[in-house]
Amino acid sequence: MEEFGTIAAGGARSLAEMRRLLGVLRSDGSAPDRAPQPGVEQLERLVETVRQAGVRASLRGEHLGELPQGVSLSAYRIVQEALANVVRHAPGAVTEVELSASAGTLRVTVVNGPGGTPGVEAGEGTGHGLVGMRERVRLLSGRLETGPTAEGGFRVSAELPVTTAGESPR
Repeated sequence: MEEFGTIAAGGARSLAEMRRLLGVLRSDGSAPDRAPQPGVEQLERLVETVRQAGVRASLRGEHLGELPQGVSLSAYRIVQEALANVVRHAPGAVTEVELSASAGTLRVTVVNGPGGTPGVEAGEGTGHGLVGMRERVRLLSGRLETGPTAEGGFRVSAELPVTTAGESPR
């Protein structure tokens, strides 16, 4: 039960971050909150948290190099929401998280298998998670694809442009 509390706290942090982001977008120009935000460096800890909640999750990724803070935060939040959806809709399903970078693009993929834990009902969501993912990706001029897999699971795949200082995303 403690693991679900940890996941709920992670969801609350995500919601608080989204509110801060919306506040910045709607603000009158005053300085936003500068609290440190999570990034891809914290994904192993996030995956371990959902493992403790019963999701059979794995994380694969190559050395990604230094990523801009917005890209790293967005990748973290996309994985966080995708894993929260697995916990809600397919608890216990085998889930793979993969990150790779090449040609100025960070690729983030989360795929879960079908089903999950027998006898555990999938929870109903509000439907805002995928919308939040799309907004994050659009802010970075990236691409997001979501949908069912042929095997009966679900796939989230994001491509985030990685730019260096002074460059603009494509």
